[in-house]
Amino acid sequence: MKRPIRVLAAKAGLDGHDRGIKVVARALRDAGMEVIYTGVHQTPEQVVETALQEDVDAIGVSLPPGGAN
Repeated sequence: MKRPIRVLAAKAGLDGHDRGIKVVARALRDAGMEVIYTGVHQTPEQVVETALQEDVDAIGVSLPPGGAN
């Protein structure tokens, strides 16, 4: 049996607003994908490390609006 697509959802930067990434994560789950959510305040290095550890098929990253932070 084929496993579901695994997606890492991450909120990079210092901005704590994570509603958008949570909405996307829920939509992906509803579509049958397995979603790993890292939480807020992730560095790019942390996102990559988690993606490697979790053996994901895709990474979704939410960035601060306008490049702030």
